Amino acid sequence: METKKKADLLRRVKIASGHLKGVEKMIEEDAYCINIISQVQAIQAALNKVNALILDDHLHHCVTTAVRGEDPAERERVLGEIANVFETASKI
Repeated sequence: METKKKADLLRRVKIASGHLKGVEKMIEEDAYCINIISQVQAIQAALNKVNALILDDHLHHCVTTAVRGEDPAERERVLGEIANVFETASKI
């Protein structure tokens, strides 16, 4: 992964982590439930964006390399990983 993308991902994860700590504090302080839910939804959206960026990078590098490669077992392995990611996501 290129340095700029990695830095952006780390920045996004650190921001989400900070917001999660804020939710922790909100719960400790008995904040209004809807406000907590709104913050949790914002964190989930931020993490979904992180997932999307990582998946995009994976598809454009790892998967593309495997699909263009000579090893059919590697192609199947990488495609199976992608299928598993989507299967897991649909269970959440």
